[in-house]
Amino acid sequence: MTGLWIIIGVVVLLLLGVVASYNRFVRQRNLVQESWRQVDVELKRRHDLIPNLIETVKGYAAQERTVLQAVTDARASAVATSQAATSGVAAQAQAETVLGRALGGLLAVAENYPDLKSSQNFLSLQQQLAETEDRIAAARRFYNGNVRALNTRVESVPSSLVAAMFNFHKADYFELDDPAERAPVAVDFSSIAAPPQPGSRQTQSPQTQSPQSGQAPS
Repeated sequence: MTGLWIIIGVVVLLLLGVVASYNRFVRQRNLVQESWRQVDVELKRRHDLIPNLIETVKGYAAQERTVLQAVTDARASAVATSQAATSGVAAQAQAETVLGRALGGLLAVAENYPDLKSSQNFLSLQQQLAETEDRIAAARRFYNGNVRALNTRVESVPSSLVAAMFNFHKADYFELDDPAERAPVAVDFSSIAAPPQPGSRQTQSPQTQSPQSGQAPS
């Protein structure tokens, strides 16, 4: 009987461990889905700002049709991808990467039009867009952190056994392929003068020294 109770105790402990692991997987999966909704809200905010930005630029740089059309097409593709039921995080990331590059081209063109750069409407939209980009970056970091935690448990033993039993899978990271994010920060020290050392005297070069009085220059 003692051996039977030991076996029953081991089985109960295993079942409790499976239940606890299953519940933790459910919480992590829900957290990933919730954090993705935060990313999606900020992406929609970005999509809503772009038409007004395009119309503002048109008022000053209507001849930049190629750049304006590129942003329009990229936004339409990103919106369609976000609304498609079958599209995943990877497809959305690809569409947003294309949109980000098109927006960068539009803002670069705006630098060539002083009247546009000084427009209060353009400046306001540009500020709102920059704030939205910051919120997207923060939401993306939060989402990717939750994805990392879930994926680690899916791949780890013994939680991977529970994941296989109950069909829990790894989630996709939301990665924007932006070369500017990976480029090193360039710092220019050429305009910074070195501070004088204590006790040192600043001397003139031989070419600029004046001859002493009463002596002929050499």
